[in-house]
Amino acid sequence: MRKIKVGVLGATGTVGQRFVELLEKHPFFELSEVCASEKSSGKTYLEAVREKWKIKAEIPERIAALEVKDCSPKGLDCEIAFSALDSNVAGQIEENFANAGFAVSSNSKNHRMDADVPLLVPEVNHEHLEIINAQKERRNSEGFIITNPNCSTAGLVIPLKPLDDSFRLDKVHVVTMQALSGAGYPGNSAIDLIDNVYPFISGEEEKMETEPQKILGKLNGASVKNAAFKVSAQCNRVFVSDGHFECVTVELEKKPSIEEIIECFEAFNPLKNFNLPSKPEKPIIVMKEKDRPQPRLDRDKGDGMSVCVGRIKESKTMHYSFNLLSHNTLRGAAMSSILNVELLAEKGFLK
Repeated sequence: MRKIKVGVLGATGTVGQRFVELLEKHPFFELSEVCASEKSSGKTYLEAVREKWKIKAEIPERIAALEVKDCSPKGLDCEIAFSALDSNVAGQIEENFANAGFAVSSNSKNHRMDADVPLLVPEVNHEHLEIINAQKERRNSEGFIITNPNCSTAGLVIPLKPLDDSFRLDKVHVVTMQALSGAGYPGNSAIDLIDNVYPFISGEEEKMETEPQKILGKLNGASVKNAAFKVSAQCNRVFVSDGHFECVTVELEKKPSIEEIIECFEAFNPLKNFNLPSKPEKPIIVMKEKDRPQPRLDRDKGDGMSVCVGRIKESKTMHYSFNLLSHNTLRGAAMSSILNVELLAEKGFLK
């Protein structure tokens, strides 16, 4: 198949750099455009990121020579825009690209809760892509926006989906211990986090308490009817480089056995017949060891796209509790956006 030309908006930031790394050797996509703010525009990509490259891999040689352009759709040689823009500027820029006929896959929060914009986790709600048709009609354009959720929500909803399908969720309580990389660069000061837990992440709890219901909601014509279960979240920053760790407690309409929960987790693989290079072989890896998962040991499982679940046990206040771990800059950010566009291609939404 021909490779589809793609661009990255906000390509010089930490999430943008991750997009550049992941797209360089992608079998479906050719990274042809890198876009950023005016202070980087006109420079080569190497000149723009030389002093702030945060990815372990080297800057791809071909991409290093690309000219950084403004975040405007005019004159760009690509069909798809991956948005790693800061939410302060993302909203209108993404609208401009969609109205100009681009498919926009956004990692930003601005359009996640728009009625006709899919908030997508392919293993959970790939059928929500159908609302794109209403969005295109509203815009009178072939362009559209899809989004991936907040980095901590992305890991949470994957085990919630089989629980909801099999036993119906009623209440969810989650406490997060979120990695430093989730704050971007420079993020929290090391002085704030060494020998400490930082117990506030602006806007995070609100996202975790609203996004899962849309993701696990049902198609309702041109929009999604949110699921009825309730989520309570407490979010904390901890001194870990990558990997968001979450302690989850659930109450279900029908109480299963622990064995039934493990079985539904291990059987969950709705994308197994899809040709998506970024999907993990197993979306959920159940860990039987009493001291797992751990960020340092397990965050890269499934190339950073699997969610590791462990310590499943009965709760004294609700039905069951478990711990989960997901890689926040892969499953929770750039690779999730790329997987979303792979799904668009697989399901015929890209011409």
